Amino acid sequence: MALDRWVAFVILSAALAYGYAAFFTMDGSLPPFMQRNPIWPSTFPKVLAVLTIATSLVILLGLEKSPESDQEPDIDYRRLGDYHLGQALTLLGLMVAYALLLRPAGFLFATFAFLSCGSFTLGERKFHILLPVAAIASFVVWYLVDEVLGIFLRPWPFFF
Repeated sequence: MALDRWVAFVILSAALAYGYAAFFTMDGSLPPFMQRNPIWPSTFPKVLAVLTIATSLVILLGLEKSPESDQEPDIDYRRLGDYHLGQALTLLGLMVAYALLLRPAGFLFATFAFLSCGSFTLGERKFHILLPVAAIASFVVWYLVDEVLGIFLRPWPFFF
């Protein structure tokens, strides 16, 4: 089986577990006043799980490929060292660090640091563009989530 189908199988497995949690375990502890709402906190996870399962099945069953196309896959798993594996692993590490630093460092600093370091890892070297864009993007996302949607995000580190 090709690498894309193996990846689709792994994503399908994760999406099935996520879908099970979204459909059967998330709504059990809702207060009674929220049970009458048309949109629950689990609505988006349910939609995301269904779309992910459908997309994974399309790739796993090979429905996205045309029948006359019998060319080799784009990614050769025997030559993974030829790809930018260091950048990918660094980005995964940055994502984990972002998740761990989000509460103690505050949303603005953690998001700014993640966007800046991630862009640097991917090869952006124009710091006069990178830093203002990361700062503006962090602030705009915080403002939309905190002020417009009313979901509290701690903007500053815990000691402020």
